Amino acid sequence: MREFDYLAPGTQQLCTADSSMMMNITVHALKAGDVLNLRNADEEIAIVLIQGHVLMNGQVAQRESCIDSPGYCLHVCHNTAIEITAQADSEILVQSTNNPEPFEPQFYTPENTRVGNFGEGQFEGKALRRVTTYFDIHNAPYSNMVCGEIMQPQGGWSSYPPHEHPHPEVYYYRFDKPQGFGACFLDDDVYKIRNRSFAAIEGGKYHPQVTAPGYAMMYVWMIRHFDGYPWDERNFHPEHKWLLDS
Repeated sequence: MREFDYLAPGTQQLCTADSSMMMNITVHALKAGDVLNLRNADEEIAIVLIQGHVLMNGQVAQRESCIDSPGYCLHVCHNTAIEITAQADSEILVQSTNNPEPFEPQFYTPENTRVGNFGEGQFEGKALRRVTTYFDIHNAPYSNMVCGEIMQPQGGWSSYPPHEHPHPEVYYYRFDKPQGFGACFLDDDVYKIRNRSFAAIEGGKYHPQVTAPGYAMMYVWMIRHFDGYPWDERNFHPEHKWLLDS
């Protein structure tokens, strides 16, 4: 777990591809009129609009609130030029990893993105959350990554019941209010999470999350597939697996 100061415009790096997370992930603060150009000869790139109004290679992405408004994501293969122009003060997240496979650029919008509710009818609604999946092995088998979002209503739990998988995962958190907070569990360790903090979750660690009453939470979730072994399932903690039948 790490937190960073986000008062100054610029780039904040969450992790690098040569770490155990196997992905480069950065968050960019853009002022209106800023232009960001991206290109990597070896890596596929996904850009998620966290908040604001940008053009991504000419495609319009506008999001007033990451809590209340659906998201946008541009996903391109290696050696593809990307131009992001901020039409207003904006925040974007860039996820990338090695991938030699060519594929056509994909622009995920509220109209073509998979969204569903998890935890319906369980635990008196305390683990109900909205799960957005921009792409995974099912709609992007050519990718080495997974990218999505969780919107967790105030006082609720996500990544629940506790589960793990051998693949590394990164969470980037936003709250509806800057003083919002919650907790990230990594096996028996507990970390306080705040607005714009993140978690780098090593494979094999159980990782349920909770947000404090009164504070809604959104986090981007990003997984790196292994070569020949893509992520496609959650392994629930044996002690808590009974909750699936509750």
